[in-house]
Amino acid sequence: MSFFLVLVMAGVLGVLVLGIIGVARGGDPRRSNQLMRWRVILQAAALLLLALLLSLGRS
Repeated sequence: MSFFLVLVMAGVLGVLVLGIIGVARGGDPRRSNQLMRWRVILQAAALLLLALLLSLGRS
């Protein structure tokens, strides 16, 4: 389970870096918006997995 958390967090980092590079180059605003949506989705998934891991660890 923690492997998936690390995988999702790496995905968040990857999407964040791609977004920063796109903004620095002055890329397509639609692509920037799409990357921002993916970042939010991946962050939510990471938070849910973290909460699940913490709740399973306490019981």
